[in-house]
Amino acid sequence: MALTHRSYAYENGGLPHNERLEFLGDSVLGLAVTSMLYTRHPELEEGALAKRRASVVSTVALAEVARGIGLGDHLKLGRGEELTGGRDKESILADAMEAVIGATYLSAGAPVATAMVLRLVEPLFENPERYGAAMDPKTALQEIAARQGLTPPTYSVQASGPDHERRFVATVTVGGLSTTGEGTSKKTAEMAAALELWRRLSDQTAD
Repeated sequence: MALTHRSYAYENGGLPHNERLEFLGDSVLGLAVTSMLYTRHPELEEGALAKRRASVVSTVALAEVARGIGLGDHLKLGRGEELTGGRDKESILADAMEAVIGATYLSAGAPVATAMVLRLVEPLFENPERYGAAMDPKTALQEIAARQGLTPPTYSVQASGPDHERRFVATVTVGGLSTTGEGTSKKTAEMAAALELWRRLSDQTAD
């Protein structure tokens, strides 16, 4: 059930889907990350801790984690989502990641679920630059563009779908390179696009 998107459930006679597990997983994730940050960073004040927690549990960061374990390949999606690239959509991946965490909590208990969460998000903390990009990809993209002497990022956003299920697609361009990102809000879509282009520019620098 954790991998069943509501689009698949509705197309197949109203099967159970992963939104309740997502709700549970969100709380498990938040508590695990909060406890870890509190223990690991005794020097940080409440505001700084809250900012770091928000970054790790954000849609962009969770989608990055989900891609890292190939979660999209295992999702059950409706035909519409399949045709529009749902397996790589930030919001679908992030929601599924939370649902998996919720399912792990129910089947294996809190200690196992917490350990899994910390193992999955650890790379965001081990690589400070990448962590910063996931936390604020638009700023990270602007900074790497400036370091490489490229023009500042420019964004364009298109919206589609009914008001109750609005989807946004953002395109960001820097120095002749462009990437797109999707989300349920303009901000989320721009963040997804910015993070993807930041990755590409970072990979070029590493090469």
